[in-house]
Amino acid sequence: MDLFEYQAREIFQQYGIAVPDAETVDSAGDARHVAEDLGGRVVVKAQVKTGGRGKAGGVELAADPAAAELTARRILGMDIKGHTVRKVMLAQPVDIEAEFYVSYVLDRAAGRFLAIASAEGGMDIEEVAATRPEAVARIPVDPAEGVTDDKAAEIAAAAGLPPAAAPVLRKLWTVLTEEDALLVEVNPLVRTATGDVLALDGKITLDDNARFRQARWGDDLSSHEDPLEAAAAEKGLNYVRLDGEVGIIGNGAGLVMSTLDVVAGCGARPANFLDIGGGASAQVMADVLSVVLADPGVESVLVNVFGGITACDAVADGIVTALETVRLTKPLVVRLDGNNAARGRAILHDRAHPLVQQATTMDGAARQAAALATRAASPAATSPATAR
Repeated sequence: MDLFEYQAREIFQQYGIAVPDAETVDSAGDARHVAEDLGGRVVVKAQVKTGGRGKAGGVELAADPAAAELTARRILGMDIKGHTVRKVMLAQPVDIEAEFYVSYVLDRAAGRFLAIASAEGGMDIEEVAATRPEAVARIPVDPAEGVTDDKAAEIAAAAGLPPAAAPVLRKLWTVLTEEDALLVEVNPLVRTATGDVLALDGKITLDDNARFRQARWGDDLSSHEDPLEAAAAEKGLNYVRLDGEVGIIGNGAGLVMSTLDVVAGCGARPANFLDIGGGASAQVMADVLSVVLADPGVESVLVNVFGGITACDAVADGIVTALETVRLTKPLVVRLDGNNAARGRAILHDRAHPLVQQATTMDGAARQAAALATRAASPAATSPATAR
């Protein structure tokens, strides 16, 4: 359950974390009035549950109320990574001296939380983490101990944050534990020219199992979700959309997570997490293929199944039957192993669909899917007609 930025800042304020004055509206006319109340010059920010708003043009500085109205009119209704902007937040601008990144995230594999922090926050934090990982501190946090004053000071020192950030780290931990959160992130946490430390942007992901305790957010916990995730939920599918080009379908959360890692290791980005669990009927396969292929960023699809209770021949039959109703527009790489794998491979071989390829190992399948996606996305793969 992801919260909108304006909801995250409400929680921050509740726990004593300083944020700029701001107000959220759903019309351009209201944006003008709010800008007047906030002093005229404001930052207009799209409210969607995804990252990359700034680079997509969803965050802009407006010099006066008239500009705020025009900017809000342009941003409202905008599509950002499949999310339609229905609200904008107008915030007072801040004289920034330095930007930092801080977050707490659940580390399921280690059975603890992880504090992630950097003295180089802002829009390019992903690039910093990828190209200079030493600039991002990752400090394990024992849930039983939590973030004490000493732990907060340790995190701040490891990341090169100013001592004034340590109290914010303590308060963010309280947000995490008291609000049933799996992720609490501030990017950027800033130091102003006057030395104040403010949370300029925030992201909070709440635990689905705690939904009954989070009724105060009403329909906002389920409305305005990614449309593909909403469509998948209606079909009873366990689907999470990511920002990549290789669609992933597998059986079992552990296998799917491993597949995501292997695809990433082959130089491609997973486009989603999708676990079919124990279901491999034609309807299930038609549903999963239609959802994954509906993502415009997908250039290839990888089906990775280890047959146990779900037999591989049942998966193959499901794929073949599904292809009678689902138009396959991207190459599909299938790796079947385990129970009745040979029979499943034979079924796919006999169907001989021109866009379906097979691989015998997970590594081999990941390499094929990554290569197909990379080839499709490269300029050289663009046809002359498309290029014109």
